Amino acid sequence: MTEIQKKLLELFEWYHKFCVENNLTYAATAGTLLGAVRHQGFIPWDDDLDVVMPRPDYERFIELTKELKDSRFVVESLSDKKDFVYPIAKVYDITTTLIENSRYKTKRGLFIDIFPLDALGTSYEESVETMNAIRRKLNLHHTLVCAWRKGRKLYKNLAALAGHLIPINHLKLAKKINVIASSKDYEKSVYVANLFGDYGEREIIEKAKIGTPKLLKFEHLEIFAPEDSDYCLTRLYGNYMQLPPPEKRVSHHDFISLDLNKSYLD
Repeated sequence: MTEIQKKLLELFEWYHKFCVENNLTYAATAGTLLGAVRHQGFIPWDDDLDVVMPRPDYERFIELTKELKDSRFVVESLSDKKDFVYPIAKVYDITTTLIENSRYKTKRGLFIDIFPLDALGTSYEESVETMNAIRRKLNLHHTLVCAWRKGRKLYKNLAALAGHLIPINHLKLAKKINVIASSKDYEKSVYVANLFGDYGEREIIEKAKIGTPKLLKFEHLEIFAPEDSDYCLTRLYGNYMQLPPPEKRVSHHDFISLDLNKSYLD
């Protein structure tokens, strides 16, 4: 493992233990789930961790972590701080410093992304309609907070800069999006999705596919994964056991700087 991955594993170990002790449900998703199934740990070139939590567990997790005292790990979500540009929760390692390339140059620590798993409805058609309405608002939010990025096509960078002229408060918009995303009854819904994920309609699954999360090996740990991980991964990636070509085996995260030995609070 890389030094980043070793630190992330310590973060994940704390998060998993906290969830177990507080009877909170979570499941690995995206590259973290793919790594657990295909590599029994990190994808070798990956440098982040992603999990989903059913919206009721997600909200309870946020409330419980407000009571953390003298912890190496802190949780931030829907902050009133202008430089927290995310509509989701993140768990940070305060002994590290990581600056992300957002409009506001977000300075925090190494992190886990915690995504809410939201109810969409009882039919697939209803679920797509619900997702599309929320994704339009999310696209606007992304436009408000994204930054010029090296290697991105010029017209996309110009669009990002133009978005900074829109007179909308990104913090208020993020809160509004979460109110809408959490408006349906999770228990009664047949379909759910990580509305904040990268894969659009492919994120929509039957709630039964998450089922009762089961433990999978992840490096020296065991972490929770969806009951039907094969379905979830096929839905996102197709033939997920096939490795990408060498030129695509790279991290896609836009970090400005990273210091694993200095706290961002200093």
